[in-house]
Amino acid sequence: MSRILFFNIPAHGHTNPTLGVVRELVRRGHQVWYYSYEPMREKIEDTGAAFIACDSFDRERHLSAKDAARVGKDLAFSVEILTDTTLALNEMVRRDVGRFKPDCIVADSMAVWGKAAALKYGIPFVSSTTTFAFNQYSSKIMGRRMREAFAFLLAMPKVGRQIKRLKNHGYPIKNVLDILQNDNDTHTIVYTSPEFQPCAETFSDKYAFVGASVRPAREEIVKTRDKLLYISMGTVNNDMLPFYEQCIRALAGTDYQVVLSVGNAVDVRKLEELAECLRAGNLRAGSLRADSLSEEIYADITVYREVDQIGVLKKADVFLSHCGMNSVNESLYFGVPLVLLPQTSEQRGVARRAAELGAGILLERAEPAAVLKAVRRVMEEKAFRENAGKISEGFRTCGGAERAADKILEVCGQ
Repeated sequence: MSRILFFNIPAHGHTNPTLGVVRELVRRGHQVWYYSYEPMREKIEDTGAAFIACDSFDRERHLSAKDAARVGKDLAFSVEILTDTTLALNEMVRRDVGRFKPDCIVADSMAVWGKAAALKYGIPFVSSTTTFAFNQYSSKIMGRRMREAFAFLLAMPKVGRQIKRLKNHGYPIKNVLDILQNDNDTHTIVYTSPEFQPCAETFSDKYAFVGASVRPAREEIVKTRDKLLYISMGTVNNDMLPFYEQCIRALAGTDYQVVLSVGNAVDVRKLEELAECLRAGNLRAGSLRADSLSEEIYADITVYREVDQIGVLKKADVFLSHCGMNSVNESLYFGVPLVLLPQTSEQRGVARRAAELGAGILLERAEPAAVLKAVRRVMEEKAFRENAGKISEGFRTCGGAERAADKILEVCGQ
C-alpha cells in the first residue's frame, strides 16, 4: 500500500480532472491525503481520500478584488503570493510529512507548495498538469509573446527576493523555474492526448498524456430538438450579461435547443426583461421550469445558473465555450465541436489548438450576426464533428485515470 499526498488550488478546472485518479488509487487500496479548500471538500471526500483544508493558510483567498486581478498577470506579485502560501503551510506540511511518511507527492502545476515540499523533504514528485504541457517548442506554437518574456525579465529582481525567503526556510530552490516549470526530468501527468498536445514528441517519456479525465454524468438533459447548442463561459469569469443577451438575440429565431449556463454573477432581471421584449414581438415563449433560472425564453432556449456539463455535452451538437482546458477536453471527449470565445491568454492557446485541428472555429465578434454565423457553420459542416471525433478517439485510447494512477504508483515504487 502506497501513501500519497495531493496538493491543489481552489479551482474546479484544476480539481475535477484529478478526482477519477484519486478514486482509482483509493479503489486499489492506497491511502491518499488531499490538501485543498472547503469549496472542494465534498467532491474530494466522495473519492474516498482524506480531505485536509488549507483555507486559512492561503493569502490569495484574502486578497482585494484589485490585487486578485494582478495574480497571473504580474509575475513578481504572483510569486510573492505563492511564496506566502508555501511558507504559511510550511509547519503543517512538515508535521504531516513526518506523520504520514508519504511515498509520493502529487501537486497541481500551480500548487507550487506541493512541489516545494517534495524538493525540501526528498519525496518523489509528480506534477498534475490540467493545461497543455509547456516547453520551448510548445510555448512558441501556443503564442507566448515577446512582451511576456520581457515582463518576466523585469520581474526577476523581485522574484529573487521571494526565492531567498524560501531558501531561508530550507527549500532547495535555485530560481523561479524550479517551482513554476517542469523539465524533462519531472514526472508529469497531462490530461490530454499526444494528438491534442502541441509538440508532444518533444517531451520525455516521464510525461504521461492520459487523455481527458471525465467523470460520469450526474444528471441527464432531455433533448427536445434535433440540434442542441450549449453555451457556457465557465465558472470563474462569467459575468458577461451583454454577451448572453447577444446570444439570445442571435438564436431566438432558430430551431435549435439552446442550453445557456450563466453562473451566479449575472443580473437575472436583465435576461427576463429581454425575454419579455422579445415576447412582445410575438415570438413563441415556453413554459415555466422550476429548475431553470427563468422561464424558457422560447420553446428552445433555457437559461440556467448552472448545469451538469457532462450531462449536457453527452447530448450537445455544438459547444460555445470560453475555452478553459477542462471544458474543451470534456467537449472533445464527447466529439462535440466548438465555437471558441477565449478570454485569457491560456484559453487563447487552447482555442488556437482546437481550431488548428479543425474541431472548432474562433468567434470573430461577440455580436448576434457573428454568433449565428459561427454556430450555423459548426452545426452544418460535417468536418468539424468528424475532426472532434478523431480527437475523442485519441482521448479514449490514452488510458485515462487508470494510466494516471499507474504513473503515480510507478513513481512511488522508485
